[in-house]
Amino acid sequence: MKFTSEQQELREKVRRFVYDELIPLEVATEAADGKLDAATRARLHARVRELNLSAFSLPRAVGGQGLSWVDQTIINEEMGKATNALGWLMWDPAIVLSYATAAQIERYVRPSCEGTRADCYAITEPAHGSDASVMDTTATRDGEAWVLNGVKWHLTSGDVADYAVVQAATDPNVGDGNTLFFMDLDTPGIEIIDNPKYMHNLIVEHPRIRLNNVRVPNENILGGVGRGLELSKEWFRHERVMIAARCCGAAARLIEEATAFARTRVQFGEAIANYQAVQFMLADSLTELWAARLMTYAAAQAEETAQSDDERKLAHAQISMAKLYASEMAGRVADRAVQIFGGRGYMRENVAERFFRELRVERIWEGTSEIQRIIIANSLYKRGVAGHI
Repeated sequence: MKFTSEQQELREKVRRFVYDELIPLEVATEAADGKLDAATRARLHARVRELNLSAFSLPRAVGGQGLSWVDQTIINEEMGKATNALGWLMWDPAIVLSYATAAQIERYVRPSCEGTRADCYAITEPAHGSDASVMDTTATRDGEAWVLNGVKWHLTSGDVADYAVVQAATDPNVGDGNTLFFMDLDTPGIEIIDNPKYMHNLIVEHPRIRLNNVRVPNENILGGVGRGLELSKEWFRHERVMIAARCCGAAARLIEEATAFARTRVQFGEAIANYQAVQFMLADSLTELWAARLMTYAAAQAEETAQSDDERKLAHAQISMAKLYASEMAGRVADRAVQIFGGRGYMRENVAERFFRELRVERIWEGTSEIQRIIIANSLYKRGVAGHI
C-alpha cells in the first residue's frame, strides 16, 4: 500500500503514541483486570486531543475530522497494536451520528467529538445477535415521546458512555421496521442488569441493561423512523473495515515480538529462529498479514470511491472478505506466537497471551465469520468470480 507523505506522517504519529505511551501500560492494565484509573484516562485523553487523534470518521460539519477511509484504516491499524483496547483511547464516535439533526449535533455529536460526551451502541439482545432486523426491544409512540422496553446486551463502552444509540422495533410497515434513538443513560427506567466478565480484560466494559418504560422525546430519533437497520448496516460496514485494520496491527505486533524472541531464545545451543519449525510459523504469519493488509486497504478504498449502488454492494462484499480473512488470520498468528514463546506465551504478562484471548471476539462482533461468508457467497452468486477481482 502506497501512502502519501501526509499519511506516512499520520501513521508515524499514531505509532509513536501507541508504542511510547500506551504499550507501556499494558501489563499493569492487565493485572488490574482492564481497569484504567481516572487520572491516567484523563491524561491520555488530553494527549489524544493534543495530537488531534479523535473523531476522525465523522465529517467536519458535525465536529469530526472527516478523514478518508484509508486514513482511518491507518489509524486503526496502529491502534490495534496495543492490547487491552488501550488504542480505543483515541475515541471515534459511531459513524451513524453523521445523520443527526442540527439540534442533535449540538447536544450529542459535537460534544462527543470534543470528548465531553461519549456514546455506545445498543443493538444485541438475548434472542437476537446476527439477525439485527428483528428486535424484541420496542419503541411505542406516546404523544411527543416514545416509550422503550426491552433488554440490550454487550453495550461496549457502556460503562464510560453517557448516552446510547438504541435500535428498537417500530411500525413494521414503515421502512425496515426499526428505528434508532439517542437515549441518555441517566433517563429514568434504565436498569443496569450487570457487567459480565469476558475472556479479555479491556479498559471498557460491556454492560447489559433493561429498559423499563424509558421515555425518549420524539426529537431524539436518529435518521428518521424506519431507518434503524439501514443505518446500523452502514455502521457495521465501517466497523468491519476498522476491525480488519486493528487485526492487521495486532498481527504485526505479534510477529515483531515473536521474531525478536526467537532470535534471542537459545535451545540446544542455537537460537530457535534458526529452526525450520519456527521459521515456518513466522513465514506463514507474515505472508497472511501481507494478504490481509492488501485486502483491508483495498476494501477501504472501494468503500471510499464507490459511486453507484452496485459499486457499494460490491464494496460491502469486499469489506466482508477483509473482515473475515483479517480476523481469522490474526487468530492464527496469535496461536503461533503463543507456541513460539512457549511457557512465556501462556503468561498474562506476555503480549501473545493477551492477544490470544482478545482477538477471539473479532470473529464474532459486528458480524460473525459465518455472516461474512453468507454475504460473500450471495455476492458471488450475483456477480460471479470476475466481478470481485
